[in-house]
This record gives sequence, structure tokens and C-alpha cells, in this order.
Amino acid sequence: MEIAELKEKLKVQIIQFLNLTDLTPADIKDDEPLFGDGLGLDSIDSLELIVLLKREYGVNIQDPKEGRKVLVDVNTMAAYIKEHGQK
Repeated sequence: MEIAELKEKLKVQIIQFLNLTDLTPADIKDDEPLFGDGLGLDSIDSLELIVLLKREYGVNIQDPKEGRKVLVDVNTMAAYIKEHGQK
């Protein structure tokens, strides 16, 4: 899967997994922070995203420090999946 295709798929999955029904993939910029002033996700959402990465891409994040580096934005998530994903 190409990186651009992966990013679009991630946006759709983020919306579905987190039930962000008021957003569309076009609303999420690749470099927009997922937490804080960006998309505004919280710590519960981060757990959901970790489950998403494991279930959909075979990526297992156990170290919270690693999770903070991976779950910055769609770009960092896609890059991590490309490097560590199994599906």
C-alpha cells in the first residue's frame, strides 16, 4: 500500500474507531496534531488508536513513550505502520 493510500485509510479508520461522526477524512490534515489543539483527542482515544494499530496492522505499542512518538499525527502513524506493520 502506498503511503498516501495508507494515510487516507488511517483517517477513515480514526473516524470510525473513535466515532468522530462530525468529521470527514478531508477534515483531518496529515500533519495536524491528533491531541491537544489539533484534533483534540484524549488519553482514552490514544488507547483506542493503539488497539486500531494492533488489530488492523499488527503493530504492537507497549511503551507509552513510543506511543507518544507514534500518535503525533497521521504522518507519524503511517510511517510507523510502514516500518513496523505486518499486514
